[in-house]
Amino acid sequence: MRVVLLGTAADGGFPQWNCACALCSAARDGKLPARTQECVAISGNSRDWWLLNASPDVRSQLNATPALAPGPRGTPVRGVLLTDAEADHVMGLAVLRDAPGLKVYAAPPVLAALSPLRTLLDRHTPWEWSDSLTEGGFVLAGGLVVSAHAVGSRAPRRIAGADDDRWTTAYRIEDLASGGVLVYAPCLGRWTPALDELLTGATCVLLDGTFYAAGATDPGVRASCGRKHVKHHPGHLPVAGADGSLAALARHPGPRVVYTHLDSTNPLLDPASDACASVTGAGAEILPDGAEFVL
Repeated sequence: MRVVLLGTAADGGFPQWNCACALCSAARDGKLPARTQECVAISGNSRDWWLLNASPDVRSQLNATPALAPGPRGTPVRGVLLTDAEADHVMGLAVLRDAPGLKVYAAPPVLAALSPLRTLLDRHTPWEWSDSLTEGGFVLAGGLVVSAHAVGSRAPRRIAGADDDRWTTAYRIEDLASGGVLVYAPCLGRWTPALDELLTGATCVLLDGTFYAAGATDPGVRASCGRKHVKHHPGHLPVAGADGSLAALARHPGPRVVYTHLDSTNPLLDPASDACASVTGAGAEILPDGAEFVL
């Protein structure tokens, strides 16, 4: 299975257009690498490619990735697997509207929330929309077997309605040819025993790294940041701390761990930070946009 990290930043990318914190300023000055919004491409045969989420930056991400360039028979992108209904994960669907016959997998509440967008897209070019939580999982072109697992009940802020245990999902993707197993969980509210089971036998896990620590952002960041939301969000499990994901991962020494969906205020964006040293010292990785590896 080929895995390409098309984008690794959280909502808004890095640097944020309206943020003057030290990290964003360093990125504008070229001292830290810029990052586009989180999105991944996977393939089991290097011909049929599937997107994990569809970021608003998907056009530039596809154009920057030679393996995803269109050929005489059109795009190699076959569809999209959505983990949630957050804007930074679904707005790229509109960018893909010219591709006929794409398949989109998502949990039932996400499919319902996308109903207005689905109507517009289907009038333009009909797609196939499927329940990702279907019993027994599903098979993707290219020899990949997928199962989706509910990991969060918090609805996006813009969507009114009761919480649903299926608002956020993680994917376990197995390559039948190589035996490689990827667990994709870029949005994770809390660590559960079910997640421990999901990681058992995994080769690699792409994990929610939105916030390094729980609690409010550093006062210096708050003072210089033009964004409204500069605190740890309950929909994202922090990396550090006794209840953070890094501590939980100590129970799983086997898989390669890569943190993604990094918020622009996250010190993990700076390779010279103490936070980054603690994460890499524990064996996890912070990779740039465009990184590719094979499972």
